[in-house]
Amino acid sequence: MATAAQIIEKDYFTDHSVLLDPYEYFEQIRSNGPVYQMKSREDVVIVTGFREAIEVLLNTRDFSSWLNPDPLLKLPFAIEGDDIGAQLESHTGNPMELMVSYDGERHAAARSLLNPLFTPSRLKANEAFMRDYADSVVRDVVARGGCELIGEVATPYVTMVIADLLGVPAEDRETFRQVIDAGPPPGNMDAGETGQSMHPLMVMAGYFARYIAERRASPQDDVMTEMALAKYPDGSTPDAMEVVKSAMFLFAAGQDTSAKLIGNGMRLLAEQQGLQQQLREDRSLIGPFLEENLRLEGSTKATFRIARRKTRIGEVEIPAGTRIVVSLSAANRDPARWDDPEAFVLGRARIREHLAFGRGAHTCAGAPLARAEVAVILDRFFDHTRSFTLDEEHHGPRGARRISYEPSYIIRGLDKLHVKFEPA
Repeated sequence: MATAAQIIEKDYFTDHSVLLDPYEYFEQIRSNGPVYQMKSREDVVIVTGFREAIEVLLNTRDFSSWLNPDPLLKLPFAIEGDDIGAQLESHTGNPMELMVSYDGERHAAARSLLNPLFTPSRLKANEAFMRDYADSVVRDVVARGGCELIGEVATPYVTMVIADLLGVPAEDRETFRQVIDAGPPPGNMDAGETGQSMHPLMVMAGYFARYIAERRASPQDDVMTEMALAKYPDGSTPDAMEVVKSAMFLFAAGQDTSAKLIGNGMRLLAEQQGLQQQLREDRSLIGPFLEENLRLEGSTKATFRIARRKTRIGEVEIPAGTRIVVSLSAANRDPARWDDPEAFVLGRARIREHLAFGRGAHTCAGAPLARAEVAVILDRFFDHTRSFTLDEEHHGPRGARRISYEPSYIIRGLDKLHVKFEPA
């Protein structure tokens, strides 16, 4: 069993050695219990237990999302007493606050602005687009015999899908992709004391502000107009910047996590030829495969909360102002919840209970889209290939792979994945 002294040598937020295998790190922490007080950061606890993670995610009374997406953000006030709820609520209004950091009615109102995107007819039309686009992209790279999957396939594909859903003009889509690619990953481990960079979002905000202003001035028959003219549940009209932030956050967050999910799934299938062939022969297994892959290798490692008031998580007392790292990936491998949690089990019982998309009010709004995106492109790869494998020239031989991940404490995503294809 790892000792606390061994654990504190690694800082989850800055130590790059955690990237290759965060699961080993979380298992060391779990040996000290499902709720672990960091020794190097006295105001941070890490939740690795499945039951305890759900407890935090569903308890919006005691835990606020105020810190998202920067859990190390310096508080603009001194913590005094056992309840800082009023202080948290009084320090809002930053124009670049995002929906992921909202609480309560404010979060529900902001999330309602996304409703025009997820109607059955809209999703059906978008799925037709993604099938055609995925087929074109996959045909091209398979014909070439190989590719770097993240940059050449996954990222362009999901960027075009979310851009089509939102109605981003075709001439701006490549600009968005370049801005996101050039920026640091969310949860950048190298940010240091400067905090997380908002540059990609700031750039996109300018574009979305123009789209929304144009649609409010001159409505069109498109989804951007529906968002621009949407009302809050109480009938009031949102400030234009709230519509802008909801749209650009969905674009940025959905683009990044879905692309990484494709990479994680393709890597597993490239390494397990038997599983790959099983899915190629029976496409009905793609759904169960995706859910188990989400549990084992979901693209979001953690989400964050701050304790509004003195409370408890499980048996651990939590002072007001404590920062909570809810490790979704650790909860998804909790042996108290999952039998043989490190194993990939196709058709695992109650698999949809995993936490890869979170739980509660902040469950990922784009989860249905992400599932569809990955399922569609996997189906295209199975159609157009006899098999695919990792390129040993780039990743080394089986048993001695060289794999690198983006330096993020939020995202579990490959930096690059070179794949070789045998055409069907």
